[in-house]
Amino acid sequence: MPDDGFRHELVRGELRTMPYRGFLEGQVSASIAASLGIYVKTNRLGTAYAGGTGFLLESDPDHVRAPAVAFVRRERAESVVDRDIYFPGAPDIAVEVISPSDSYTEVEEKVADWLDAGTLAVIVVDPRRRTAKVHRSPTEVVVLKEEDVLAVEDVVPGWRMTVKDIFE
Repeated sequence: MPDDGFRHELVRGELRTMPYRGFLEGQVSASIAASLGIYVKTNRLGTAYAGGTGFLLESDPDHVRAPAVAFVRRERAESVVDRDIYFPGAPDIAVEVISPSDSYTEVEEKVADWLDAGTLAVIVVDPRRRTAKVHRSPTEVVVLKEEDVLAVEDVVPGWRMTVKDIFE
């Protein structure tokens, strides 16, 4: 990836440059990362990753995506030998936060890429609508509103966060 100060993803060999995260997108991402990160570290469940961490989903051509927040279960995270490169494979949870510059088509493409690569749950947070969607498959999607609780019990047992808290 070029070292030009921009965020990049490598989508099936094609370099895509993305603008910096906006203030609200950064706040929402940090809120989720803090809650999830503290919980999984305290309970030794795995590792949470901040935005910008690359996950190598395919090779030849390379396909590297970087979600706003990610989680990898402990046994998978500990099995990685070379930690100076992209994580080899998909995270167990990928969180995408929709920014004003994102098109819904781009977000849907990312969700499909994560699920196709083996991600168990893709959480898409829409700050403008103040909602979160949990995608388990292309057809299994749960829409959560502010009064609902975000939880992915089968992947991160016990972690819960109200959708309202994501935005505060």
